[in-house]
Amino acid sequence: MNQLITEQVVVNGHRIASGRHGEGKPVVFLHGTPSSSLIWRNVVPRVVQQGFRAHVFDLLGFGLSERPQDPQVDTSMSAQVGILKAMLDHWGIERFHLVAHDIGGGIAQRFGVFHPERLISLTMIDVVSYDSYPSPRTRQQMEKGLEVLAKAPDDAHRSHFRDWLLDAVHDKQSFAAGPLETYLDYISGWIGQPSLFQHQVRHYDPIHTLEVADRLSDLGQLPVQLIWGADDRWQVVDWAQKLHRAIPGSRLTVLDACGHFAPEDQPEQIAALVLDHMEAARQRAS
Repeated sequence: MNQLITEQVVVNGHRIASGRHGEGKPVVFLHGTPSSSLIWRNVVPRVVQQGFRAHVFDLLGFGLSERPQDPQVDTSMSAQVGILKAMLDHWGIERFHLVAHDIGGGIAQRFGVFHPERLISLTMIDVVSYDSYPSPRTRQQMEKGLEVLAKAPDDAHRSHFRDWLLDAVHDKQSFAAGPLETYLDYISGWIGQPSLFQHQVRHYDPIHTLEVADRLSDLGQLPVQLIWGADDRWQVVDWAQKLHRAIPGSRLTVLDACGHFAPEDQPEQIAALVLDHMEAARQRAS
């Protein structure tokens, strides 16, 4: 289903699944958890059609990228900033538009705070921030112990995360009939299931966003927009309002009939908002 991935590259000693599409100013898309670049499949073509070059990749330990066996390999949000920088070097990108979802937003916050000169604009969609994660439901699950969860029977694991993923969207019927099983395949089975807990859940630690929380105002020097699903049950709209207040000049749009996986529920609207924001950034720079 994920036709955005077109190549496998080795950066920082690890294999990363990636893709680039179109021509024009570069736009980099960062996904979240438990997700992959699959989430952008209905957004990227619309952005490319308007004359931009879209770049996607699956984070290290996610999707179609390498799942390192060594538990010492860091796949946290902080470490993924290094993967992003290495991918930018691979693509030969200096300045770019950045669009991020979920924990991709935590990566984006750290990148934007430490490397603002490289961003033309920043769009964050239903992102983690401050200590907004893990959710009470996830925290309760983590208390069982990650090793126990990693060894749960496949049927029980898939059933649990099927319900969990359905909770991330407003249009459950379309999601179930479409990409749901692909999302589940990435985080299930003898590689996907233990990898989910080793490379994703293990790093659900707000230290990665709290470390830059008092510098979020620095992002005000950039064109920043926030997009949120009104029905987001994982990162409720209160967090969007807090980010909006913290980042001077930021724009906030709350989408009706939209859950946490906003690019699944409202891809046309997401693409339109991203395009509008990039045009506003161009006008601001001219």
